[in-house]
Amino acid sequence: MAAETVTYSSLRRLIESRQFAPVYLLHGDEGYYIDELVKAFEEVIPEEDRAFDRTILYALENSPSRVIDFCRRCPMMGDRVVVIVKEAQVSGCGGNWLNALAPYAAAPSPSTVLVICSRGAEAKCKALTDAMKKGGGIVYESKKLNERSILPTIAEVVAERGLRIEPKAQEMLRDFVGTDLSRIYNQVGKLAMVLGPGATITPESIQRNIGISKDYNLFELIKALSLRDAPKAFTIVDYFRRNPKEIPYVLFSPNLANYFSNLLVTIYTPDKSDESLMSTLRIPKAWQLKEIRSGIRNYSAWQLIEIISEIRRFDARSKGVGSRMDPYDLFHELIFNILNARGHVNL
Repeated sequence: MAAETVTYSSLRRLIESRQFAPVYLLHGDEGYYIDELVKAFEEVIPEEDRAFDRTILYALENSPSRVIDFCRRCPMMGDRVVVIVKEAQVSGCGGNWLNALAPYAAAPSPSTVLVICSRGAEAKCKALTDAMKKGGGIVYESKKLNERSILPTIAEVVAERGLRIEPKAQEMLRDFVGTDLSRIYNQVGKLAMVLGPGATITPESIQRNIGISKDYNLFELIKALSLRDAPKAFTIVDYFRRNPKEIPYVLFSPNLANYFSNLLVTIYTPDKSDESLMSTLRIPKAWQLKEIRSGIRNYSAWQLIEIISEIRRFDARSKGVGSRMDPYDLFHELIFNILNARGHVNL
């Protein structure tokens, strides 16, 4: 029997329905989901029984054999024991420590739920995962969000909260939270409390309750750049300078690089139908192609190559590589260079 691999949402549903595997390995770079799953496992045992049937251990302070001893105990108050091992990623543990649990994972106690957490790091423990295949364990890898996964994740979190969201509002949230998963949940949770079940998140509700401007954000900046609307673009840049906490400058490079790279791909894509471009660019909604179509009318391939080079240069300089200028001065310069690109590229 293969060790089952699940998503965060499906694993939460299994826990809530009390369908437990005997062993779980929770690992990966994104700590938020692991933290939330651990909280759910900590609550499996009723509060009055936790002193007897729930054990929380830290890997560096306990040997694998001691963990196994706890797992072999019989329940005292209920029908199961929960053993949670935290921080298996720390120095001194790692693959050898985890692999020492393999004999138990291959033949686990049916009345014990063992949860092993390697938060912030991918676990390298082939012997353990192979043993979990035999024992019916579940492996969950929590991966960091990337630029392409932010919008689908926001949509998923919004749906989990019983809300809907307008496209522009979704883009605004993406610009505000970046790839920080905890901020996505926190901000959507805040909106759910204010708006109530079944509500639709609009740009106005985000501006009113979170403080993000519906007119001055990266979504509107990209729209202005797609039209080569210089006055609007520089107005937004000046707003960013005056409100640095609203849109951190570290979000500028990835968002602009993603947009202009998509333009370049689009130019060289023979089939420019909505379906083809959505598949090629991995864009889930047709409305997101509006700025793409505006952009390919206003920028040539050579201009795009020059622009992408300028974005990379800005990214390095904003991090202090070869420049001590204020990042917002550098960003103003970047927007000027984008709007005035002539396609002069040194090869």
